[in-house]
Amino acid sequence: MLEINNLEVGYGSIKALHGVSLKVPEKSIVTLIGANGAGKSTTLRAISGLIKSKGGTVRYDGEDITNMAAHKIVGKGLCHVPEGRMVFANLTVEENLRMGAYLRNDKAGIAEDMEYSFHMFPRLKERIAQAAGTMSGGEQQMLAIARAIMSKPRCLMLDEPSLGIAPMLVRSIFEQIVAINRDRGITVLLVEQNANLALAISQHGYVLETGKVLLEDTSAALRSNPQVRAAYLGG
Repeated sequence: MLEINNLEVGYGSIKALHGVSLKVPEKSIVTLIGANGAGKSTTLRAISGLIKSKGGTVRYDGEDITNMAAHKIVGKGLCHVPEGRMVFANLTVEENLRMGAYLRNDKAGIAEDMEYSFHMFPRLKERIAQAAGTMSGGEQQMLAIARAIMSKPRCLMLDEPSLGIAPMLVRSIFEQIVAINRDRGITVLLVEQNANLALAISQHGYVLETGKVLLEDTSAALRSNPQVRAAYLGG
């Protein structure tokens, strides 16, 4: 569904990605792991059109979407939940969810997906009229994922969903990522510092180091790889 070939990205004279290539099969969960500064978030931002690439290609569902405008990419069903959640702090939970459905006009479908969001994260229904900026980090992460679901994605890119969140809520969020993939057939590309958790729910993984793919394998093989265990899984 998603194929990245030799992606190169630079910030001024500094090169952030040095020819990154990866594949995300339809209806799979694929994870990108690596240390801070490895280029994981930059990869997602380049795929979703938030930053321009200087070389290489991004193909989504067979179509070349390299450097396409971000809103057009969302319209094609490829949605990015950024690091730091980026909810609309002054808007309520309901208003945030409706913003997710901004490009849609199927009222019945929007209502159905709103209910699905509340089924997925019941806490959001309890806080439907609350300003998003007043919620905890974990609740905002739930809202960010639900808002993305409201855009009716076929492929969802999640950037650090566990960052700064209480462990109990992390478990709940990851259970829902699995459910979204299993029940709705949504393809997931996951960037996550908690490598153990990410490899536990994905089928395939890539290890990024200083803007390059260092390793690529099934998630099970990466979990048992001594190099990966020593660097990312606490030995």
